[in-house]
Amino acid sequence: SARCSSMAAGRRAPSSTARGRARPARDPVALHEPLVEITTDKVNMEVPAPAAGVLAEVCCAAGTRIEPGAVLGRVSTDAAAGVAAGGAPEGGAAAAAQRSTPAVMPSTTPPAAALGLTPAVRQLLKQHQLDAAQVPATGPGGRLTREDVLAYVEQRHLTDDSSVPGPAARQARPSRRVPHTPMRRSIATNMARSLAAAPHVTSVFEADMTAVLADREARKAATGAAPTVTAYVVRAVVAALGRVPEVNSRWHEAAVEIFEDINIGVGVATPDGGLIAPVNNGAQQMSLEAIHARLDDVTARARAGTLSQADVTGGTFTISNHGVSGSLLAAPIIIPQPQAAVLGVGALQRRPVVRVIDGVESIVIRPMVYVTLTLDHRVLDAQQSNAFMVACVAALEAPPA
Repeated sequence: SARCSSMAAGRRAPSSTARGRARPARDPVALHEPLVEITTDKVNMEVPAPAAGVLAEVCCAAGTRIEPGAVLGRVSTDAAAGVAAGGAPEGGAAAAAQRSTPAVMPSTTPPAAALGLTPAVRQLLKQHQLDAAQVPATGPGGRLTREDVLAYVEQRHLTDDSSVPGPAARQARPSRRVPHTPMRRSIATNMARSLAAAPHVTSVFEADMTAVLADREARKAATGAAPTVTAYVVRAVVAALGRVPEVNSRWHEAAVEIFEDINIGVGVATPDGGLIAPVNNGAQQMSLEAIHARLDDVTARARAGTLSQADVTGGTFTISNHGVSGSLLAAPIIIPQPQAAVLGVGALQRRPVVRVIDGVESIVIRPMVYVTLTLDHRVLDAQQSNAFMVACVAALEAPPA
């Protein structure tokens, strides 16, 4: 009697759309021959025939939205001989369908044993101007996979010096590998997770630091010491978070959690090339001098490698002072999850700007700095972001109290 194999959409795949040329029923098919292309929100993939025979039934039309587990079609495995002889398969399609066995489509990767090239493989070959015959195939049944193409391209880049044509160019490039430190591994993991979890959006403002620098000079003349510019930035952030508390928050699936305490982490570069952000807990209760003292303390201990776990946990907002190494602007700065935003501060630079002096527009030289707010767009919109930045810039430009 005729046997029939069915094609089913992957059980854990998101809803997808069938696309491409529809194969007519009663069409002979070979084992692993691509029958239908499925489009998800991330990838396109071809579903191969689970058996050789005749396409007994097509269960979805091109352009149809399908759910996980849906049957796409059925292949009658004993029908090929009957069709070739001009007859119908014994028992008919209905009887064959009753004895179907599922072949589950992969949810995220192309079928491993299809004879034809998948869209992903064809795209990679075209992108790198390769012929399929050039690339060693390691997939089941000698099939060329996406990984085969990527491995071939990587090997070619390692051995090919394109600046010299011909065989002489085929030489290894000198290099060395530096093992990852535990901190670098942690940074890489956290940054990738944050970027994948939160939609990042960056707003760019600039601040005139004339008032800050004047206050520093006045304090230095009076006491012999002055807070760092970063301390003034922390104080400005506290003022801005008081105006727009939604920025001092974190995302939960059911709600946004807004924190009462303002715990500000400030990024510090470590001698081994890492980055850590000691936290100034309860910054809303600290004076400018106290903020400066705390920053001095944790910065020294961060560079000495003597911070405690309590020093680096509990942050609700972070400042990245990337300008200390000369950077004018960095965007986006990756948000340290689960916080909702991070402030970037560029290098202080004297620039010509237009100011109204005694009712007349004049070009003057002022110490300017770019400040950015990178936000989690699930939590915040432009309204809160811009309101926060306006308040932060105002606190930097106003004469300190």
